[in-house]
Amino acid sequence: MSTDETTWQPTVGGTARDVVRKKVGRVMDRTYGRYWLRPIGGGIEWDAPAADLRPVTTAELLADAVAEVNERSSKGALM
Repeated sequence: MSTDETTWQPTVGGTARDVVRKKVGRVMDRTYGRYWLRPIGGGIEWDAPAADLRPVTTAELLADAVAEVNERSSKGALM
């Protein structure tokens, strides 16, 4: 693990990857050492400890967005 990853802390309004749930979310709040995240496209928030979160790369953000669009299109709802 690099030094940048060990000192990184999620910030409210930023994005983070929950490595346990394998999900990317926008950081909505922080309480008692846990972070509340919401899926980038909207949806139900979840909470995770800081130890389960890591920075998100641009490639991961794009992959997550494409997966979401593909899921919506398979249900017939492109918008």
